[in-house]
Parts: sequence; structure tokens; C-alpha cells
Amino acid sequence: MKSKTTALILSILLGGIGVDRFYLGYTGLGILKLLTGGGFVIWYVIDIIMIATGKLTAKDGTELT
Repeated sequence: MKSKTTALILSILLGGIGVDRFYLGYTGLGILKLLTGGGFVIWYVIDIIMIATGKLTAKDGTELT
């Protein structure tokens, strides 16, 4: 189980370098986000919104708790 609160904090503080995606199990997307500076900031903001609203799940499909 992955924590929604932890994912949101990681996304806000370290989302620009992909730490939130690594935490959720998306290693490839984490590397891509790291190399593009959070997807040129757009991806960074979208991830924060998706985690806050519950639209983003862990890679194994489980909901964030």
C-alpha cells in the first residue's frame, strides 16, 4: 500500500525530479520526468493535481490510501 499523503508531499517537494513516480512504481516515467525537469513543469503540476484528486494510482493498480 502506498500513502496518498506521502505521494503528494513527494510530488510537491521533489516532483520536478520524478521522485513521486519512483515512489509509485513508475520507474521509466520517473527517469523521463527527471530528464525533462518535471516534464517542463507541466507534468509536475498535473501529477500534483492527479494525486490530490485520487486519479493517479500505484503501478500495480492499487488505490493510494
